[in-house]
Amino acid sequence: MNQKKVVLMAGAVVGALSVLLMKAGNPANMGICVACFIRDIAGALGMHRAEVVQYIRPEVPGFILGSFLVALAGGEFRARGGSSPLVRFVLGFFVVLGALVFLGCPLRMVLRLAGGDLNALTGLAGFAVGIWIGLFFLRNGFSLGRSTKLQSSNGYVLPAVAVALLLLLLMAPAFIFFSEKGPGSMRAPWLLALVAGVIVGAVAQRSRLCLAGGIRDLFLIGDPHLFRGFVMIFVVALVLNMMVGPFKLGFVEQPVAHSDGLWNFLGMVLVGLGSVLLGGCPLRQCILAGEGDADAGITFLGMLTGGAFAHNFSIAASPTGVTPTGKLAVFIGIVVVAVIGYLNMPRTVATGTKEGKQHAIQS
Repeated sequence: MNQKKVVLMAGAVVGALSVLLMKAGNPANMGICVACFIRDIAGALGMHRAEVVQYIRPEVPGFILGSFLVALAGGEFRARGGSSPLVRFVLGFFVVLGALVFLGCPLRMVLRLAGGDLNALTGLAGFAVGIWIGLFFLRNGFSLGRSTKLQSSNGYVLPAVAVALLLLLLMAPAFIFFSEKGPGSMRAPWLLALVAGVIVGAVAQRSRLCLAGGIRDLFLIGDPHLFRGFVMIFVVALVLNMMVGPFKLGFVEQPVAHSDGLWNFLGMVLVGLGSVLLGGCPLRQCILAGEGDADAGITFLGMLTGGAFAHNFSIAASPTGVTPTGKLAVFIGIVVVAVIGYLNMPRTVATGTKEGKQHAIQS
């Protein structure tokens, strides 16, 4: 099938499944949110004790396993890694902090907009600005180093973790925490959520769906290929929300959101900048981890730790607004990620050169 059609089909599937999951019990405008779901998993494992956001979301193991199965079937599963794993851990950590100040990953940002939440517009602007800043580093040769082939066992670690999470969900031992109120208590039936996650993982693997990559390519070489997928997510989710609800246009009293425009913007600046340096948004990291990329697996662990840290230290925002600690964390995060970009930017590649652009596309 033509790759453009694959991307559009993937976007349509993700948009439809997001609304389905929301109607089946997931929080409003949060049929899928990778950052929020990883945060919920951290809470379920006892990594934080915010009682309203604790649940092993089956969608996340589904993303990893869907990618894993399709990559195996298509001969694209390759165990690889060794590309600055500790730096990737830190980048994943700060990407999730920024997302939890905004209250959503890039995918949820699009779904919030499709639900009528206009606060997502400031988040989208910040995300685009963060990617634009990241392109400065990419054009100047930013690199975390090349990954190398690893023993196949390395590639199976994250899929094995995904299976273990599903077993913990089904067995529900006493040391696993499940919310009885708040967003963590709002969930679609586990089997539906898992199947939806596997489908999303499969189509995202085949299409290389990634909003950070889509905006990056649009800015860098004028290629809208990947960006079209997220336009399709928005269109399908918007139409379905307007048909079956809920759809509420405005800035105030939006579900699991706040209306502090400055920190919506800056939180997503951090997400955009970190994602473009990582080579993909949180969803893309899950997909790469399923394909055997151990560096993406390390990034996933960084995001899991960031989700826990955000609630242990009152960084995550709430519908009442952003905490002082959250504002400080976003500022520190932007500085740290920018420093990482600078320190991994060789001085031999001039801004805007063909070599620099080619490197950015391959990152």
